[in-house]
Amino acid sequence: MKIPNMAMVLCTAVILSLPCLVAKGTPLGTVDIVLDSANDGHGAYDIVDVWGGGYSGTSMYAGVYTLDKTAGTGAGDLWDNGLLSTFCIELQELVPLSTSTYDVVRPQTVYNSVLGGTLGDEKAGYLCELWEGFFDEAWTGSGPHTSEENSDAAAFASAVWEIVYEDLPAAPLDWDVTTDGTPGNGGFRGVGVDAATANGMLHSLSGAGPKAALGAFVNTGAQDFIVEVPEPATIVLLGLSGVMGLLRRKRIAA
Repeated sequence: MKIPNMAMVLCTAVILSLPCLVAKGTPLGTVDIVLDSANDGHGAYDIVDVWGGGYSGTSMYAGVYTLDKTAGTGAGDLWDNGLLSTFCIELQELVPLSTSTYDVVRPQTVYNSVLGGTLGDEKAGYLCELWEGFFDEAWTGSGPHTSEENSDAAAFASAVWEIVYEDLPAAPLDWDVTTDGTPGNGGFRGVGVDAATANGMLHSLSGAGPKAALGAFVNTGAQDFIVEVPEPATIVLLGLSGVMGLLRRKRIAA
C-alpha cells in the first residue's frame, strides 16, 4: 500500500457472500489473479495518509484496485476471466505482483492478522450494505476519472477500512474516519480523505438496509479484497438453492 511502489497496493482476498448461503470457513473455489499492471492497477483512487493496519501516517492508494483474473475453480468461475474491480480489506499485506491463486470465501470468514480474528457477520453485513448503497461503476476502468470520482472512491475505500479495522460502534453514527477509536492494534483514521463523504456513507448504514452480494479473495501473505458477485450468477445460485430446498421438501413428504 505504500506509494513508492504502486504495484504493492492491492488487496487480494475473495469471500463469496450470497448473502450467506454456505457454511462459514469453507473455501468455495479459487481464482488466479494478479494486479492489472497494464492499466496501473487502479480505477478511480486518491492518496490518503493512513493510521491503521500497522501504519502510522503512511501514504497509500485508496480506491479501486483492478485485478486480472486468468483462471478459476468452483465458485471462482462465477467471475469471467478478465479485469475485476475490487477494494482492499487488508492494509498490512502487499499486492500480488505475479499471478497468485486465491481462495474464494464469504467476507465474514476473512481472517485479519492485525486484528487477530475474522471479520464476522455484522461487519460483513455493513460492507455489503455500503457497497449496495454507494459503489459507483464510474469508478471502474482505467479512466480518465474526474477529481470527484477519485475523491469519492477514496472516501468509499476509507469507509471500508473504518468498518474492517475499528471495533463496532454503539451506532453507525459513531463511525468517524478521522479518529482512531479502537485501542491496541485495531483502529483506522485517514488524512487527506473527504471525511464528510466517507462519514456520510457510514452514518447512512443501519445493518438492515439492502445489501450487495459480495465475495472475498484471500491468500495468506497477500492482500485480501472484496468484490461484487456478478448478478446473473447470484440469481442462478439463489435459484438453485430454492430448487434444492424444494427437492428436499418433496423427499421428506414422500
